[in-house]
Amino acid sequence: MLHYILDGNNLIGQHKQLQHLQKSNKQSSREKLAFIIGNYFADKKVTVSLHFDGYPKESIKILKAKIIYSENKTADDKIKYEIEQSSTTAKIIVVSSDNNIKEFARVCGCKVLSSLDFISLLNRRKNDSIEKKVEDNDVEFYKKLFNE
Repeated sequence: MLHYILDGNNLIGQHKQLQHLQKSNKQSSREKLAFIIGNYFADKKVTVSLHFDGYPKESIKILKAKIIYSENKTADDKIKYEIEQSSTTAKIIVVSSDNNIKEFARVCGCKVLSSLDFISLLNRRKNDSIEKKVEDNDVEFYKKLFNE
């Protein structure tokens, strides 16, 4: 089963509405992202980890996903730790725009999708699943994504 590791702060930063909301209410932007992620993955056979920096303020409910707060570390450290602890890194898709995280994930054998690409796919709401596109052919996927 595929496992998605999502860098929540990166995703919020790439989603215009969530980015605007975060300026006035950080908790609400996290809740809305969790709702979007939960809905998107609701009918998919995957596991999902959504990472945020800091400590939880209020509990956020999310379907089909686990929220991980970095607490006294960084979300990047927690993401790297989760990757390191996996025995099946080939089945992990890391969603982040952080170059350090993306390179670490690639070296560990994970697939990588930028936060902007992931947000674009969420916004398009096509019938094809992200994981099928990533698994089938990364090059073709990106060519189609960028209309090249």
